[in-house]
Amino acid sequence: MEHRLEIQFRPLDELICSLHTYICRKSYKKIDLGAAWAERTRQRLAPELADLLDRSEIDHLWKLTYLLVQLCPAEEGEGFVDWLDQRSAGDLYELLAPYTQHFPESMGAFRDKTLKMFSRWQEQYFRDIDPAILSSLRDEARGRSDEQSEMAPKAFVDRATNGLVFEPAPGFERLVLIPQYHFQPVNVIYTFGGTTMCHYSAMITLDDEDALSTHAYRMIRSLAEKSRLKILRYLHQGPRSFIEIHRHLQLSKGITHDHISKLRMAGMIHAHFEGENLTVYSLRDGALDQMQRSLAAYIYQN
Repeated sequence: MEHRLEIQFRPLDELICSLHTYICRKSYKKIDLGAAWAERTRQRLAPELADLLDRSEIDHLWKLTYLLVQLCPAEEGEGFVDWLDQRSAGDLYELLAPYTQHFPESMGAFRDKTLKMFSRWQEQYFRDIDPAILSSLRDEARGRSDEQSEMAPKAFVDRATNGLVFEPAPGFERLVLIPQYHFQPVNVIYTFGGTTMCHYSAMITLDDEDALSTHAYRMIRSLAEKSRLKILRYLHQGPRSFIEIHRHLQLSKGITHDHISKLRMAGMIHAHFEGENLTVYSLRDGALDQMQRSLAAYIYQN
C-alpha cells in the first residue's frame, strides 16, 4: 500500500528547526550558516537561555519535542507555547502514547523545560529573523504542492529533498515533507508510528542572485576528491551499504562517512531510508548533468 505524501510549512516548523540547528553543535561545520551564525546568535541570548541550550542535546527527548510540535495545531511559536502551557503531564502522556513508549523520567520537568526553551528562543532569536526566510519557505511549500500532482511520488520526493528515497515498509502510512532553511544542506528525519517527518533543505539563498548558488558550488566541490569519484563509480554498479563502501575504499569509517556525507549534501547520491533508518546508497541519475547545466548557465549568462 502506498503511503500518503503531504507538504507542510508553518513558522513553528522553522522555529524548532532553528533550535535544532543551534543545539546540534557537531553539525556547525556542515551547515551553510556555520559556526559564525551560532556565535552571533549566542551573543543575542540571555546567559540563562544560553546555558540551558548548552546543556541540551539532540537525543530521544529532543525527538519527543519534535513530536509535540508536529501534534500541535498552532501555526506560530507563541501558539505552541500557549498550547503546551495548557497541558498537564498526564495530558502529554496520553497525547504521546500512541506514537512512542519512550518517555522522560519526569514529564512535568520535560514540559517545563520545553516551555522555557521555546518561549525564550522565540523572544530572543526567532521573532527577529529575516522575514525573507519565512516568505521563501512559504513559497517553497506552495510551489511543491502545485508540483506534486504533476510528478510520480518517488521522483517528486527525490527532487524536493535533493536525493532522498523513502522505501515502502510495513506500517509506513504517511510522509510529511517540511522545507527548512537553518539546517541547510542537511535534512532532519524522524519517524513516529506510521508517520515519517522529513525537514528537508529547501536550498534557499539570500545572497547575491548573480553568484553561482551555494548548492552548485557544493556539487562542484564534492567531486574534487579522488575517493568521492571512486564512490560514484562504485555506486554505478548498484546500491551499496555504508559497510560495503567502507570496505571498497579501504579507508577509516570516519573518513568514509565524511566523503559520503559530502556527496549526499551535494545531491550526487541517493540515500535510501526505511522509516528513519538509512539502509543503502545509490547513484543519483542526472546529478552530473544538473551540475553541468548550473555551471554553464552561470558562465554563459549575459
